[in-house]
Amino acid sequence: MGKDKIIPVTRPSLPPLEEFIPYLESIWDSRWLTNNGPYHKKLEEELCNYLGVPYISLFSNGTLALIIAIRALDLKGEVITTPYSFVATAHSLYWNGIKPVFVDIEEDACNLDPEKIEESITPETTAILPVHVYGNPCKVKEIQEIADKHNLKVIYDAAHAFGVKLNGESILNYGDLSVLSFHATKVFNTFEGGAIVCKDKAMKDKIDRLKNFGFAGEESVIDYGLNAKMNEFQAALGLLQLKYNDQAIKKRKHITNLYRQKLKGVRGIRCFDDMACVEHNYSYYPIFIDEKSFGKSRDELYEVLKNNNIYGRRYFFPLISNFPVYKDSETAVKEILTVAEKIARQVLCLPLFPELGSEDAKIITGLIKYENNKTS
Repeated sequence: MGKDKIIPVTRPSLPPLEEFIPYLESIWDSRWLTNNGPYHKKLEEELCNYLGVPYISLFSNGTLALIIAIRALDLKGEVITTPYSFVATAHSLYWNGIKPVFVDIEEDACNLDPEKIEESITPETTAILPVHVYGNPCKVKEIQEIADKHNLKVIYDAAHAFGVKLNGESILNYGDLSVLSFHATKVFNTFEGGAIVCKDKAMKDKIDRLKNFGFAGEESVIDYGLNAKMNEFQAALGLLQLKYNDQAIKKRKHITNLYRQKLKGVRGIRCFDDMACVEHNYSYYPIFIDEKSFGKSRDELYEVLKNNNIYGRRYFFPLISNFPVYKDSETAVKEILTVAEKIARQVLCLPLFPELGSEDAKIITGLIKYENNKTS
């Protein structure tokens, strides 16, 4: 690989600039920059059709969408969630005055373990907040059965799960609400952005009020809302991005399959296979490194790659429960989060984005295999 060439862990996908110019000219002509403009309305409509969901409400970013989703369900007390996620998952609970209760994950898909949920339910528990980690669907049936048994709400953090389907149906239709991120690093981006998927018009109307200061009409404020609206520039980009999304996922799948082929049989490395009955979006390519078998720790391999201008990401590390702001919680206990602790020490996400070349993927896997062979 050339000395100066850098391979980042991800690179935002953007459509051809010349195709975006007419959208910008239209916004300039109309002077309608935000507040539920024509592109905002059109993107909500097209996303519902593309994703196969009944209602969607757009947001300026995914974190505000998650904060509003929790508020929209009037949650209080405690909410069960995963320590193996981006910190915004737990922060959104904190900003609603709710205590996050961390529960361990499953090793196979890195999602919240349904078998560990019930033992953490208390009289203060009001909901479950699982994450479809790397776009791998949670065990939605088992989680819903637990929620129904204990009269709990379910909000899915679906930041990684844009376009993912389970048994032919959007994974976003499970639970009471699902929250998406359209951050620059995601499969589908609107520079920044996010959305809440809901099941009925009354809930969408409530969410729309909450993201607009709580206004109900021009002169009445009926809730303690925020300003979390998506603007017309973001929405316009989203409309254009949708034209290329299937093509981008196809390229991601190609690189994923190439990684799998080249890393198959490498001692000490575990990779994901496609899950049965799931249509994936190939948002990330994590590998899990067993130091004893591989011959190097995850961090040592991370440094080797970085020294060769290949920037992986230890995603997610550290666990949310190990950050200073959460580590003193009684549920942030390593002894009860054993699988999450293990996975966080092993995980390394390799570069994955539509423009990543096959030759670059071969260089990355070749370097990994070379380091593995050195320790044989």
